[in-house]
Order: sequence, then C-alpha cells, then structure tokens
Amino acid sequence: MRSARLIPTFAALASALALTATACGPTETPAADKPAAGTSAPATEGGDSALPQDLADKLKKHGVDPDKWKNGEWKNWNKDTWLREAEDFVNPVIEGLWDSQRMQSAKSPDQTVTTAAGSGGSDPTPRPVQAQREKTPYHRNAAPVGKIFFDSPQGHMVCSGTIVKDPRRPGKSNMVWTAGHCVHAGQRGGWYRNITFVPAYNDLGKSPSALRNAKPHEEAPYGQYWADWAVTSGEWIQRGGTNAAWPYDYAVLHVKPAQGRKSLEETVGAALPVDFSAPTAAQAGTVGAWGYPAAPPYNGLIMHKCLDRAKRYTTSPATPTMYRIGCTMTGGSSGGGWFRALPNGTTALVSNTSIGPAGGNGWLAGPQLGRGAKNAHDMVSKKFAR
Repeated sequence: MRSARLIPTFAALASALALTATACGPTETPAADKPAAGTSAPATEGGDSALPQDLADKLKKHGVDPDKWKNGEWKNWNKDTWLREAEDFVNPVIEGLWDSQRMQSAKSPDQTVTTAAGSGGSDPTPRPVQAQREKTPYHRNAAPVGKIFFDSPQGHMVCSGTIVKDPRRPGKSNMVWTAGHCVHAGQRGGWYRNITFVPAYNDLGKSPSALRNAKPHEEAPYGQYWADWAVTSGEWIQRGGTNAAWPYDYAVLHVKPAQGRKSLEETVGAALPVDFSAPTAAQAGTVGAWGYPAAPPYNGLIMHKCLDRAKRYTTSPATPTMYRIGCTMTGGSSGGGWFRALPNGTTALVSNTSIGPAGGNGWLAGPQLGRGAKNAHDMVSKKFAR
C-alpha cells in the first residue's frame, strides 16, 4: 500500500524536475562558449593569476599573506587565522586544484549523518526508502543538481547542491543552495576553502574505473564554478555541529562562470525557485531528495534520489521542527535539494539534506526554510544585483 500510494506522486515530481531541466537543456557536447570541464575562473578579468585586490586586502586585514595563500598557505587551519565571521568569507580561485583525481577522491564531511536521537515533537521514525539512481545523462534529467567540492582540516570534501533562481537576475542566476555544514565548520572553526560547484557531475553515471578514462565533458559537462560569496545562518556560524543548530543548516553560494559572461542558469539551462513558506510536514506532503551519496555503500559518483512523505523531526527542545523522510542516501548527499510540487504545478526547493541517524542510514532530515533562509537568499541576491 505504501509503495503504491507513492509511485504516482514520485513520477509526477521526477517528471517535473526533468521538465525543468530540459526546457532550455544543453546538447550532448558543450557549446564553444561553455566552460570546458576542469577549468576554473581566472583570478582577474585579464587572466592574471594574482589574487583580486579586494580578496588580497581582506586576507591582509586578517594577517594572511595573499601570495603565501595562493602558494599553499590556505592549508594552514590555525584558528587564529581561520576566518569565521559572516563577513569574512574569501574563496580565491586556485587554478587546476580540482582536477579529476582530486574530485573523485573527495570524502563526505563526518557530521553529515550523525546526530542524537530527536526529542519530543518528532513523528515516528519513517521506514527506509531505497535510494534510486537518477537517469542519465544527468543534464537532461536533473540539470540543477550537482556536487560541491571544498577543503577542510580533514582533507578535501564533497557535498551536493542545487542551482536556484535569483529574483534580481531572472533567467541569469549564479546562485547555488546547499547545507551550512558544507561551507562553514560552525562552532568548531570557520569558512571552508576552495569551494567549487560542478553541475551534473559524472553526467553519464560512470563507474570509478570508467570515469578515470572519461572525456572531460562527461565528468563535468559545464566545468567548475567557484564560489565568490557564501551566506549561512548566524545560528550555524555560532552553534553549528550541535543539536540546536541543525534546523538552521542551510547556505547559499554565489558562483562565477569559469569562462565567458553567461550565468550558471543560462549555461546549464535550469534553476529552481525556493519555497520559503516553511510549510508544516503535513502541508509539504511528498518531497523528493536528490544528491550524490558518498559514504558506504555508495561511492559519491552517482546521483541518487528518494521520495517519501515528510514527517516532523526535532533535534533539541525549543528549536524549530525539521522535515524527515525515509531514505538510504548517506553522507555526500548533504546539501542536496529537497523538492516539492507547489499547488500551481511548479517544482520548488523546500529544504536540503542536513543529517541522518547515527551509526547507519535509513532516513534524512532537513531544515524548514522560513524567514531566516529567505534573508540569506536575499543577501546574496542583493549583493550581486545589477
């Protein structure tokens, strides 16, 4: 009965996402004005490898030598120089850093699937829903979804993300939605580094051995998009990693095109609106979660999806309720978008993967996106409005 009830809704939601992705979809081979896979944005408009002046000045302000940063100082995670405040985000491009081998070996952050048991206010634990592989090529079936790569003190890491619409740049968004713990260490540290987004990563869903010999456009059909700004919640910056902060575990990136002047949305041909109405779990109904699970039994190379009816979940007394669904995706899917069909038939992002059960898999939880999430989104949109 449960499966029979979900199948029609799943088909409708999956179809809506595919239609969104293919309305202006790309061709099999990237056009000449689209970035080649593996490239990164030049540090300056003239292609000079020096850091842009505003980034250099910001690093100097915090006692960091810009030239040393470019040459490896970014690997120094000393808390005295680890930038953590909201206004301190810097992410200068390091050309060639995220090559194919480095991307394939990136791991999921430790905290993506660990949390204490929920307190009062949670619905019964949902039954696991087996994650399904997304159809290939991804750029035709789930183009707004991609992988986020970043560096942390634990090494090079990976999350998932979704291209979302920018109300101040209709049809030309450079905004990506993800989880707060994919960009900032919370109370344990500061902003992560070398953050880049790869839409439709591993477009054909190749195995590890096949991907090693894949053509560049098969691994990254639109290339890489480095984040030049990020916003997460104040609650995550101050308390991230504690049970009180998971309901605020969201973030918005602004990325810059690797080549040319086309926006991310124009290049990929897709972006989804964000539903900031914070519907209750009952109102949200059936939602679908997309991402690239990397923790066992998955390898992080294949896009998966789950669909289930949203349930309530709380991580700490007096904190907002989160959504929870049955899903076997693991770490690496963190930051991946949760989608629902609005009454007008539009597919919108309503949450993102944040946490799962300690010591296993079977369910995922994500924050309700209300006023605070909308403020974060507006801050990024306004900063780059023109």
